[in-house]
Order: sequence, then structure tokens, then C-alpha cells
Amino acid sequence: MLTKIIAHRGSKGVRPENTLVSFEKAIDEGADGIETDVHMSKDGHLIIMHDETVDRTTDGTGRIFDKTLAELKQLDAGSYFGYEYLGTRIPTLNEVVQFLIKKNFTGLFNLELKTDKIQYPGIEEKVSNYMSQQEVPFQIVYSSFHPQSLVKMHALNPNIEFASLFKVQTKFARKFYRSRLVKDWHPDIRWVRAHRFFLPHVQLRPWTVNSTDDMRYCFKRRFDGIITDYPGRASIIRRSIQGG
Repeated sequence: MLTKIIAHRGSKGVRPENTLVSFEKAIDEGADGIETDVHMSKDGHLIIMHDETVDRTTDGTGRIFDKTLAELKQLDAGSYFGYEYLGTRIPTLNEVVQFLIKKNFTGLFNLELKTDKIQYPGIEEKVSNYMSQQEVPFQIVYSSFHPQSLVKMHALNPNIEFASLFKVQTKFARKFYRSRLVKDWHPDIRWVRAHRFFLPHVQLRPWTVNSTDDMRYCFKRRFDGIITDYPGRASIIRRSIQGG
């Protein structure tokens, strides 16, 4: 099996992250999966963005949770990356899912619940209810840095795939793997490098694998996947090592 190439927030390295143009680029570059992040707006809409605030990637300021969908839709989410992306909007989860369905994306869709800093009330139920109503051609994987979100999501979706997401702390990852709540570990690539002689026998999909050296390291060890800002470059390097 080839190591899966999972586009981190889409093709984040060459497009404005977590936007439809970034996801489209990832698909065009042949990514095997797409990773993205979900928050909740003031009026209960599921919003695709990485940070808890809009400051870094839009022309606005403030927390997502303090803004309505209408207010978020007024913000420019592309011009920070380049003038040619002026007018790019923040997508909702529904817009991303419908876009992937339209593109007939059949890979892995890794949705991270961003609940480690703000515990959005009821976000697990909202995500679960929405996704259960969709007929999607892709494989769903849920992840979160917040262990309780994984517990809640697993109770709602026991047959969906889950992944433990962590930087250095493996306590919950080990606990959840033993109890079969999670199937995969999504660790920081720096943790993987530091533990290279004692890696557990689990499916590993490290993040964020951007350097050529890190990509080659992961492909040579045939990890289950890598999460990268540059899926196009990763595809070239994978081909040189794993073929396909």
C-alpha cells in the first residue's frame, strides 16, 4: 500500500488555507485525503477555519464564536495569501462537503473538531447529525486535540474511523487505542522523529510533513499517511520512493 498523502487545510502551501480553492487544488494535485478544521459561529453554523479567531487569515478581527454566519461571510479569506484570491470567502462545512461530493472526491476526509481551546456547546452533535444525513463518496475520519470530543463523537458514531491527534502527550492516544476508540495516531512529525526507535505498532499519519527530508523519511518507512501543506510535491517524492 502507498502512503496516503493528506492535504493539510487543502493545498495550504500554495493556496489560501481552508478555502474551496485550496481543497480544489489538493484534488487537482492528486491528494489521497483532505484535512480540515471545524468551529461553530455565534448562530450555530459549522465553520471551516483553523484558528479560533479570524485575524490571521481574513481582513477581520475577533473570535468565530462571537460572529454570525452573515458576518463571517463578509470577510475576505484569500487576499492575505495573494491579490489573485481577493474575495475568497470562509466556507461552511456544508459548502465543503457539497463541493467534495460535486468533485466526486473518493479519498479520506479528516475533519478535526477544534474544541481544545473553546468547547463549542453541542458541536459534536451538530457535526454528527449533519454528516449522518449526507451520502458521501469519501471516507470520514474524525480527530481532535480535545479527548472529550472524541469520546462524544465515538458515542454518536461508533462505526466511523477516529484518530488521536497530539504533539507530545500520548496518554489519551494510548488509552483510546487500547479501548479501540481510535484506529490511527496523528502525531507531530517532531514527536515521530524523537521516538523513531520506539514507534508504536499503530497506523501513523504525522503532521505537518513539509520538508523533503521528512517526506522521504515517512515514505521510506511506509507510514499509513502524511499530512502536508504540499501534496503536489509529496506525490512526486512518493513516486520516486514507493512507485505507483
